[in-house]
Amino acid sequence: MKNSHTLHAETPSEADYLRLRVVAGLTPKTAQAAAAGLPNTLFAIVVRSGDDVVGMGRVVGDGGLFYQVVDMAVTPEHQGCGLGTAIMQRLMAYIDEHAPTGAYVSLIADGEANRLYARFGFEPTAPRSIGMAFVVGKRLLNGQV
Repeated sequence: MKNSHTLHAETPSEADYLRLRVVAGLTPKTAQAAAAGLPNTLFAIVVRSGDDVVGMGRVVGDGGLFYQVVDMAVTPEHQGCGLGTAIMQRLMAYIDEHAPTGAYVSLIADGEANRLYARFGFEPTAPRSIGMAFVVGKRLLNGQV
């Protein structure tokens, strides 16, 4: 991580959250969804380069049984600087400190991100289990939207 980057334990602003998701190649979200979801963050890290927010990561869940690492995003021009690792270190420190023994911690790894997450102890769940998901408004029921 370059010295010009600073990590802050805070939830990203709605505007930064929406922008980072798009520029980092994640699925865009609506302002309404961000406004509803961001206040429910258990813990988050924001990365700044000067005054600019260039990275983020969040932990969501019920605070006891289940935790999920979400919204890992770094702007393309700041990728390759170790920011993903630095964000994960802080998120995992939170989980290590707050999650009870037996809590289930999950995430969805996009692309080659599984290599980063494996360094923190995450393992593929298949074939024992398979992650499943749907997007509201795009869910197929009996082959129909």
